[in-house]
Amino acid sequence: MCHLFAHQPQRDYESQTRSLRIDGHCTSIRLEMAFWDTLEEIAARESMSLGKFLTTLYNEVLDHHGEVNNFASLLRCSCLIDRSRNATPARDFKETVAPILDAAE
Repeated sequence: MCHLFAHQPQRDYESQTRSLRIDGHCTSIRLEMAFWDTLEEIAARESMSLGKFLTTLYNEVLDHHGEVNNFASLLRCSCLIDRSRNATPARDFKETVAPILDAAE
């Protein structure tokens, strides 16, 4: 099982701090590259720049909850939700990945 996790590219879990402006306020967010990649994919699907997408998400959370606690964690969880919704169904996953996993053992 650990082969699946241990063999991922190091770039995916290296973190990067990016500066951005949300509603005129400058801030910085530090996330792993895999999360930045996913956020960029989501923004592209929504036909938005990454900055516009993050500002829109921030404002929607603010409108819904009245405050935004730990925006970086919210972004990570948003990526996980997106990945789980777009994941290959379990049956197809087993058919295509099982031989690879068996070979890794």
